[in-house]
Amino acid sequence: MFNFLKRKKYPQYWKDHIDKVLNSKKYTNYESIRFVALDTETTGFDYNNDRILCIGAVAIINNKIQVNDSFEVYIKQTIFNKETIKIHGIRKNGTERKVSEEEALIQFLEYLDDAIIIAHHTKFDITMINQALKRLHIGPIQSKQLDTNYIHKKIATENRFKKLFSLDELCNIYNITMHDRHTASGDALLTALVFLKLTSKFKKNNILNLTELIRTNYYLKH
Repeated sequence: MFNFLKRKKYPQYWKDHIDKVLNSKKYTNYESIRFVALDTETTGFDYNNDRILCIGAVAIINNKIQVNDSFEVYIKQTIFNKETIKIHGIRKNGTERKVSEEEALIQFLEYLDDAIIIAHHTKFDITMINQALKRLHIGPIQSKQLDTNYIHKKIATENRFKKLFSLDELCNIYNITMHDRHTASGDALLTALVFLKLTSKFKKNNILNLTELIRTNYYLKH
């Protein structure tokens, strides 16, 4: 266990998160790894001033999307931005059941367990989650992370020097029909589908293992 856990009293759910990641036995066998594709909807793109409105996620094990192993939570809005409603459709007083930011993070960390995180433009989603954890005086999240943008850049034969590909662009490149775009759960499912397309192509020239995939994320903390 990290020494810093001994210096301060942390909530049990945060200790559990670190313990699960540090002691997972699944990372050496690719087929047993549980990946979690996630997406967040937010009030904007400012890491300090905007807030998460919804987290959506779905698991992947052994190259199969686990539709029965999915997650969605809506968060009570302490910051309101009417300009972003036209993108995600989440209203401050909408009918969705909403919980506090802390309760949402507790539920998310429990769902995440020891999974490897997959997202599209992972830095944004994880930084927003880490900022929320920081407000609770914990974090950052310890899970290993992958980014579909950078896996695609590793295997792309066209425009490989382009810095960022949108999720729409990757769906078009890999012939994935888009549904529920700009909902957290919908975008998480699209990210999962893109990830399976990418890993299928990636393993034609490489042994599919976690180490090789993580090496595509040269900017992320491992």
